[in-house]
Amino acid sequence: MEFSSWLPLAAICVMGAISPGPSLALIIRNTVGGGRGNGVATALGHGFGVGLYALITAMGLAILITRTPLLFDVIRYGGAAFLAWLGVRALLAKSDGAAPGEHQSGSRRGALEGFMVAFLNPQLAIFFIALFSQFVHQNTGWREGGIMMMTAGGIDAIWYVLVALGLSHGPVLAWLGRKASVINKASGVVLLGLALKVVL
Repeated sequence: MEFSSWLPLAAICVMGAISPGPSLALIIRNTVGGGRGNGVATALGHGFGVGLYALITAMGLAILITRTPLLFDVIRYGGAAFLAWLGVRALLAKSDGAAPGEHQSGSRRGALEGFMVAFLNPQLAIFFIALFSQFVHQNTGWREGGIMMMTAGGIDAIWYVLVALGLSHGPVLAWLGRKASVINKASGVVLLGLALKVVL
């Protein structure tokens, strides 16, 4: 892929990454509740999920998802259920500090949550089909698909890592920690609202 073609692709991926949504709510909640490591792990997991979806789309598999209503609905309702589960967890979360040894397992859980929020979002398939339709051609191979994967996933991961690092910086994290209960409740409402929106 030539640089002149890659540049607009990267620009659109940046705009998609910085758009607020369930991913941002999850990054904020996991960073405030689990610290910098958990937030960064969630960001990297999310970036991997986005990159994998980009690769699937580039290779033409996302068209199968959108043209097979049953498979599309399974992914859509699975994503809605996962968002709802995260929302309920956020609403019921306690603002106490993490127990010793909890941060490592929390980081693994955060990475999985980040991946699932990205990969169980059928809107990514639609977004990437619309985006890649001007870049993918009949002879698109794994090399170009890999470039699209690394571009979309890398930009997404970098953005949310920066968000997590910014939120976990000294006084910011301390202030957010004092507001953890409010943030958890707000994140829970947002996630439940987004789950409802996906279903409807």
